[in-house]
Order: sequence, then C-alpha cells, then structure tokens
Amino acid sequence: MAEPTPRRNEPRLRPAPLLFEPAQVAEDPEHFFDLESIDDPRALLARSTELTQAFRAAADRAVEFQAIAAAQLADPRRFDRLTPADIAEQAEWTEDYAKKMVEFGRDLMRGVEGPGHVDPV
Repeated sequence: MAEPTPRRNEPRLRPAPLLFEPAQVAEDPEHFFDLESIDDPRALLARSTELTQAFRAAADRAVEFQAIAAAQLADPRRFDRLTPADIAEQAEWTEDYAKKMVEFGRDLMRGVEGPGHVDPV
C-alpha cells in the first residue's frame, strides 16, 4: 500500500530516482527500466519496489500540482477564470471531480491539512 503523501510541514521521503531510458531502448515493450536484465530475485524485488514507490510518489505529487492548477484556474479574481465544467473538460475529469480538485488545490495553497481533510483521489 502506498504511503500517504507528506504535507507541507512534513519532510518528503526521497524515492528512488526515475532514470530516463534511451529512446531506442524504450521502444522495446519488453524493456522496463532495465528490470528484465536483473537475474537475482532479491535485487529485482528491491529495484522494482523502489520504482513502485517512486512512481507512487510522483503520481501523488502530480495530483497535488493538478489540484493547485485547477484552483488557480478557477480563482474568481482572474478575469479569465474557468468554470469547474471547463476545467473538467480540459483535464478529462467529471465536473464533480473538478470541483473537488479545485477545493483540494485551494486547501493546499492555504496550507490547510487537518485530520478531516480528504484527498479527492
């Protein structure tokens, strides 16, 4: 199970680095971060676990940035603000999810993280 995303007042754990693969290697569907070349099952488990944690951390972080962007786009002080429906269309979300993401983003920007706070995902 993924660890919860650390909030602004907690230090972030540094997951394993995601190393980019050369284009010709990435085209091979059997190739994935060189995991197929690891023969030792212990080493394979360790590296694949590191990658899993790194991808989860990256996904959690990306969701936070989506929420902040949604909140900024919906800011009523902006002359070009977007409605939740517009944001939903652009991000390929439902309108209800866009509304939750806008509120989550506003909470993140205000630094509000309490025990009753729920991540929309």
